[in-house]
Amino acid sequence: MAWLTHRPIGLTYQSDEAFPGYTLFCSVSGHHATLVDLAGQVVHQWHHPEGIQHLKLLDTGNLLIQTCPLKDAGGREKSGGSAGAMIELSPDGETVWEHRDIAQHHDYVRLDNGNTVYLAWEPVPTDITSNIRGGHHHEEDPDFMWGDVVREVTPAGDLVREWCSWEHLDIEQDVICPLESHKEWTHANSLEVLDNGDWLISFRLTSTVVIVDHNTGDIVWRWGPNQVAEAHDPKIWGPGELSHQHNAQMLPNGNILVFDNGCHRKRGPAFSRIVEINKDSREFVWSYVAPVILAFNSFMISGCQRLDNGNTLITEGASGRLFEVTNGHKVVWEYVSPWSLPGKFGSSPAVFRSYRIGLDDPRLKNFDLSAQRYTDLNEAIGNGQVQVEPEYEHNTG
Repeated sequence: MAWLTHRPIGLTYQSDEAFPGYTLFCSVSGHHATLVDLAGQVVHQWHHPEGIQHLKLLDTGNLLIQTCPLKDAGGREKSGGSAGAMIELSPDGETVWEHRDIAQHHDYVRLDNGNTVYLAWEPVPTDITSNIRGGHHHEEDPDFMWGDVVREVTPAGDLVREWCSWEHLDIEQDVICPLESHKEWTHANSLEVLDNGDWLISFRLTSTVVIVDHNTGDIVWRWGPNQVAEAHDPKIWGPGELSHQHNAQMLPNGNILVFDNGCHRKRGPAFSRIVEINKDSREFVWSYVAPVILAFNSFMISGCQRLDNGNTLITEGASGRLFEVTNGHKVVWEYVSPWSLPGKFGSSPAVFRSYRIGLDDPRLKNFDLSAQRYTDLNEAIGNGQVQVEPEYEHNTG
């Protein structure tokens, strides 16, 4: 999205074709999470003093959040997505569960048995790092390389299992983008547990999406560099390679939906797109790019969600723009986050991901959703008043 000096905030467009419901999101490094209705009115908020940078609404109606990074997490806090804790909040904001692990980052899943699976960072053994290909050395890189780990813990916080990526990655295939440093090998940024228990993981620095057999730990499917996707119209769909993608997820039809950030494309300009990949035939079966291709571009964070009516909710993360498109690429709803927070790229309303929650979703049964409770806030946003939060102070835990 073009960054206008006086750009609009809040709701910018609404159509009857939008999927009815509420949109859930939070600002990166902010201290609150927000639900807005289709009219862009705030109807509910959660707040937490340790910050809220990622969030998921659980089946119970509780909100499971990742807090902002610690002041010192052994160096992990220097990588985007580092989190201090996972905390479960009731609809009224009370803490009902928490898990603290200084290594956690980016994404997590609550399982049906009550356990929680999440991403973490640990040092890659030095005998492996010397063979890792790609990337470049930067003076601020540590003396070792961070590698991705998947951990599963019980509600009591006991470790059930741990999967170390470097024991299953392929030195020849999993090559770091040459424009990235050697601080990390893969930088996982999304984790989904599939119906059969396997894990779908997005690795940003190697531009690869994989499926991991949760029993053996083996990588049983991958989409990475040099993949060639058949397309109905190459002018629109573009090359089959992903570029620093986020938020890989499996749809009910078995296809994989991905936010392809596109910041280091090998061919053509940097632009973002949403792609739906047929896992078996390895074809792109649907894609969204902006009519003016450079008008949709987020080099970091971001996400997508396929809605029950076939529309797709898109989080253009870097600019804080949330919008919904039909299967025919028509924009039917658009909202720009009004919260501006200081960060290393300047003050911005960055949003990691957003989610649409249907009107009849049972998770909302214990909520008092009323725009009247937030009259002053909604009026300020409606009048174009950007909501500025104070600069975030890192946790010291």
